Amino acid sequence: TELQGSKSGGEAIEVLGCRKCPHCGGLFCINCKVPWHSNMSCSDFKTGNPSSSNEKKLKSLATENLWRQCPKCSHMVSLSVGCYHIHCRCGHEFCYTCGAEWRNKKATCHCPIWDERNIEYEN
Repeated sequence: TELQGSKSGGEAIEVLGCRKCPHCGGLFCINCKVPWHSNMSCSDFKTGNPSSSNEKKLKSLATENLWRQCPKCSHMVSLSVGCYHIHCRCGHEFCYTCGAEWRNKKATCHCPIWDERNIEYEN
């Protein structure tokens, strides 16, 4: 999803990364992992909010919902079904449980590869 925003003074900027949470409907920025900061770039937001309470809220939400961040690019991922072998959109492969890298389709950790609760059965 791409949204268009503008800075004060009418200067148009292209803002990438706004996403809507499928559960609560809130908007968040996938680039800097905070609630959506309309009309300002990620770097402007970080400059104005070095230890943002919004960042703390997002980290708390991630912990509560068992979301993980890709160790390479920091994008948030959520596991609903399937095994713990995650293929991030950046191309990095890692273990959802501990974050360890997968190499040549093999885990570098000793975590379980799947859990019975994550198997999706057809009716």
